[in-house]
Amino acid sequence: MFCRKNNISIMKKLHKTMRNTLFLLFLSFLTACSSAIDSQGYTQDPWEGMNRGIFAFNEAVDTAVLKPVATGYETIVPSPVRISIGNFFGNLNDVGSLANAILQLDGQATAGIGARLINNTIFGLGGILDVATPMGNPKISKDFGSTLSRYGVESGPYLVLPLLGPSTLRDGLGKIPDAFLNPLSYVKDDKVYWSLVALNAVDTRAAFFPLEQRLEGGATDKYAAMRDYWLQYRWQQLGKSVSDAQQEDIDALFAPAE
Repeated sequence: MFCRKNNISIMKKLHKTMRNTLFLLFLSFLTACSSAIDSQGYTQDPWEGMNRGIFAFNEAVDTAVLKPVATGYETIVPSPVRISIGNFFGNLNDVGSLANAILQLDGQATAGIGARLINNTIFGLGGILDVATPMGNPKISKDFGSTLSRYGVESGPYLVLPLLGPSTLRDGLGKIPDAFLNPLSYVKDDKVYWSLVALNAVDTRAAFFPLEQRLEGGATDKYAAMRDYWLQYRWQQLGKSVSDAQQEDIDALFAPAE
């Protein structure tokens, strides 16, 4: 019992530390207002040394913990169950997407996300079933980083976050309000909360396997490949233009697994 309480206390401190770290990034943001991709399409990575160190740390944690657990999860848990779990967490994320669509004054996205959230929550058994997509209501993802972008805030330099992975300074800061917009943050019971956080992390990691295989297939520098592909994908996600070659790379990398 003591060990269980002690572990929960440690996890709480870790979670608080990560949030505080993201908050402190705001100070750096005041002096870093450029874009992670310049007008010529070149990547801006002035913190590459630090980023590579964090990337190596994330890779070590993934190799030691996340990847083995996710492999077991994918092997043991049937695909329909994994899909339902992914749907459930995706439905929770739609709450934040709806809030950000409203903040962006995007009426079409607000209506679409709102309808999707209502249909999947009520008729999809709390989001376990995705009934909205077959009804012609596809998923639309919005976050606070995209809200800041909507109002002209530049991305800032590329940034790798501990345990969270690729981001930019702006998008990293955006994770703070996004965390508060996720209903998961308001689960009071520590055991339930951390169980859901762990399940979400493992399910997300398992879903990343096909993408990881494509990324590692022809990459001589995994850090650079991840950075460049992620920035191009994020650039496209925010409605920015990309070259035809970049578009082909994005489509190939993020295509559904066969």
